[in-house]
Amino acid sequence: MMFLFFQSDEVLGRGAFKTVYKAFDEVSGIEVAWNQVNIEDVLQSPEQLERLYSEVHLLKSLKHENIIKSYNSWVDDKNKTINLITELFTSGSLRKYRKKHKNVDMKAIKNWARQILRGLSYLHGHNPPIIHRDLKCDNIFVNGNNGEVKIGDLGLAIVMQQPTARSVIGINFLFSETVWTLTKPSFVLLLYFAQAPRIHGSGAL
Repeated sequence: MMFLFFQSDEVLGRGAFKTVYKAFDEVSGIEVAWNQVNIEDVLQSPEQLERLYSEVHLLKSLKHENIIKSYNSWVDDKNKTINLITELFTSGSLRKYRKKHKNVDMKAIKNWARQILRGLSYLHGHNPPIIHRDLKCDNIFVNGNNGEVKIGDLGLAIVMQQPTARSVIGINFLFSETVWTLTKPSFVLLLYFAQAPRIHGSGAL
């Protein structure tokens, strides 16, 4: 499969270790998101780099309607960056979307919750299982035209080699300010749906 990407100067988001640019796939004729991670900022050893390579490769294989599509990835040794080309959601993150649209009916919130939980169920049922580790409203993306939501920013996901190792590891945002981003009723709703430890993290959205 052939890819040719053009990166623009428009920054869609910026985190501690990653910058996301708006880009264009000249072969497919679609806009995409160019995620660029500085290797030196996140890796301390060759072993960590090797693990990151394997995780990036795995993320490209994920195919689910509620998981952001990953089109391509590569390592730029010269600039010491890892580059991931992913699906672009023009409505942005769920956090930004809710700040823009403050009055949302519970029916819509339930729809979002179901989609998020379907995505989590897919990740946790994967072989090997995948735990997101940084699931929050900033990493849930919205298509405002049809109400579709997808889990993204899987760069911090952990690949669990043993099924028995499933846990809520990495849910360090529990009870942080992100808890109330949707609305208090939605928090209760998500906890209601989370009937297994592997999806309890969704209750903190």
